[in-house]
Amino acid sequence: MARVATVYEGVMPDLAPSICRQRLVVEGTCRAPITDGDIRAYLTGLTGAAGMTRLLEPVTHRSERYGWAGWVHWEASGAHFYAWDEPLFFSVDIYTCKPVDADVVVEFTRTFFDTDRIVAKAF
Repeated sequence: MARVATVYEGVMPDLAPSICRQRLVVEGTCRAPITDGDIRAYLTGLTGAAGMTRLLEPVTHRSERYGWAGWVHWEASGAHFYAWDEPLFFSVDIYTCKPVDADVVVEFTRTFFDTDRIVAKAF
């Protein structure tokens, strides 16, 4: 019989404590629309800023309904990027199996996009 997953509102138990897993969400507003080229350049630069080894070139896609999305595959996991034109907003989801300096990633992102506002949450 299949076990039902438990959704945790607070602290979730660590089911694999021997595996390093770090997540970082970075969101911001910017002054100009983000393009396909911007996303590719950002994900390439993010690879260096995060100290990762890239396995594939960044991939992007544009949805007429939802805007831009991009992804880069790293040896130690990867990052997803989403951008909207209205409002001028972006969201980056980073998942790694290797520690990342969140301050370095946030500063790189702030500078790259010349953000109006930027927020981040590591977990």
